[in-house]
Amino acid sequence: MSALVGIIMGSESDLDIMKGAAEMLRQFEVEPELTIVSAHRTPDRLADYAKNAKSRGLKVIIAGAGGAAHLPGMVAAQTVLPVIGVPVKSSNSIDGWDSILSILQMPYGVPVATVALNNAKNAGILAAQILALHDTTIAAKLEAYKEYLDDIVMESVKNTKSAGFRNDYDM
Repeated sequence: MSALVGIIMGSESDLDIMKGAAEMLRQFEVEPELTIVSAHRTPDRLADYAKNAKSRGLKVIIAGAGGAAHLPGMVAAQTVLPVIGVPVKSSNSIDGWDSILSILQMPYGVPVATVALNNAKNAGILAAQILALHDTTIAAKLEAYKEYLDDIVMESVKNTKSAGFRNDYDM
């Protein structure tokens, strides 16, 4: 079976951040493909990847980029698939704001869903949620994950009570 989610990044230096998307998708038993596609250094590769993604079986593309961060928008301009942009704080970044704004401020007609700076894990979860619209197995795994998150918070509530803090909400 071919990959349903493509994870791309502008350079290998983004891999430490972007592998978080793959890790989250694997929790939901979605095996993504992952590769390097630079908007500025390999524009033909970018165009080919975006234009052929749907015919190759992809359903969602996660694109991470730092600095000028053109990758998510340029991919979105050339495919009808949903694109999730991950702003990456790069070595030449202006505290990540350049990446955030480059991805967030897309013009009308070329939407890119944008997650928080360096938060590829949320991009992986969002991609799984998109796939879950038509896959009950993935949907069930997401529901279990949400229950797990609830359990973590409720354990923290117990811990604060046992540490002697007052909590009138949870009597």
